[in-house]
Amino acid sequence: MQFTSDNAGPVHPKVMEALHRANEAYAAPYGADDIMTRVTAKIRDIFEAPKAAVYLVPLGTAANSLILATFAKPWDTIFCHQTAHIQQDECNAPEFYTGGAKLTLVGGSDGKMDPEALRNAIEAEEVRGVHGPQRGPVSITQATEKGTVYSFEDLTALCDVAKHFGVRTHMDGARFSNALVHLDCTPAEMTWKAGIDAVSFGGTKNGLMGVEAVIFFDPSSAWEFELRRKRAAQLISKHRYLSAQMEAYLADDLWLDLASSSNLAARGLARGLEQSSMAHLHHAPEANMLFADLPRKAHQHLHAKGANYYLWGGRLQGDDPDERLTARFVTDWAASEDNTETFLAHLREV
Repeated sequence: MQFTSDNAGPVHPKVMEALHRANEAYAAPYGADDIMTRVTAKIRDIFEAPKAAVYLVPLGTAANSLILATFAKPWDTIFCHQTAHIQQDECNAPEFYTGGAKLTLVGGSDGKMDPEALRNAIEAEEVRGVHGPQRGPVSITQATEKGTVYSFEDLTALCDVAKHFGVRTHMDGARFSNALVHLDCTPAEMTWKAGIDAVSFGGTKNGLMGVEAVIFFDPSSAWEFELRRKRAAQLISKHRYLSAQMEAYLADDLWLDLASSSNLAARGLARGLEQSSMAHLHHAPEANMLFADLPRKAHQHLHAKGANYYLWGGRLQGDDPDERLTARFVTDWAASEDNTETFLAHLREV
């Protein structure tokens, strides 16, 4: 009954096998390995972007921060949603890697930036001359930290606002695959065709040991990114172990299969919660993350039975057993129907 995070899930066996094969011989370091050559070609093909610059780093925080550092000067501000991962969960890493660029938080329901709110936020900057921050890039989290997914129309509207002001757009795609499966579109449609300039194409949350792809659709930013990656200690010497993971991930659409499995598990969990007389879902499942309100006594019983998930802004212990507390549930590719049913059976016991 593991619903804390898709980071807690196992590495897929095919990825482990690929790592073993990569370990059998010598290979050029620092991304010059033959596997990386194949990975670059595959990603360019998948994204329909033959000139894209493609890099691998081991961490999502590094992928996001280094892209934003490439796009933003120290005196710029980066526009993102109030609940964006770069705001809530990266310990000011974007500010650190950019050399001081700040974040401007933009409102919008269900974790998604509102285009008009974005327009207003951008218009409010570059009005104080040398005394205020300058307009920097827009960062979009897809899927969002609320488990919702921007539609193609949503993305296009945000990118149109950014382009109107001449700023670039970054997509934090830690759960890119989950969003793509939900939208049933192509990677190109969810990125550069909508107006995205660069994407962190995530794998760690979807069955990899630890690797994220950085994709610049305009390769003019490539050299600066390479220098920043090296300076940030994110250029891995035995790079083939990153390349091997990504190659296995992309082979035979494994990345899509894994995302489909985790999304399906979330829908199964959501159905069970909806059938409960106690649970209230914040929204229908769109990716592999759910938020639901349950009374404290339900949370206490579920945790006592061994369920693992996070409470969002509440405490398990308290005087009122009927106080409703929000839970976040995240499913991963290895989530089983049996474990979900065990969880729901314990919920029914309450």
